[in-house]
Amino acid sequence: MNKFRDKLQNFMDGRYGVDQLGRFTMFAALAAIIVSFFVAGLIFSTVAILLLVWSYYRMFSRNHAKRWAENERFLGFWSRFPGFFRGLFRPLRDREHKYFRCPHCRKQLRVPRGKGNISIHCPRCHTDFIRHT
Repeated sequence: MNKFRDKLQNFMDGRYGVDQLGRFTMFAALAAIIVSFFVAGLIFSTVAILLLVWSYYRMFSRNHAKRWAENERFLGFWSRFPGFFRGLFRPLRDREHKYFRCPHCRKQLRVPRGKGNISIHCPRCHTDFIRHT
């Protein structure tokens, strides 16, 4: 077993390996494979195979500069999305506060729980509204 591990390690010497873009393409390929089980047609299977081929090509590549630049472009694009998802699960974890949306500007506001009916003032649009906490 050690021989196989040594041969694999020697093969991977100088190769680029897996990065964030590689992980993303692997998960996207897995999702396409799962969808292809439920949807008739070859489009999802083809997309999955192409994503896997591209992912393995990047993983075994020796051109580190190009792969690094691809990953940087992906990270620049991907960094825009966590802001959208950041506050999505916060209300489920936070037991001391209740979350409301301003009826005028839709900003999410946090107020303490258990205070009864309170007037909430939106700092963005200065709208006042009453809610039960």
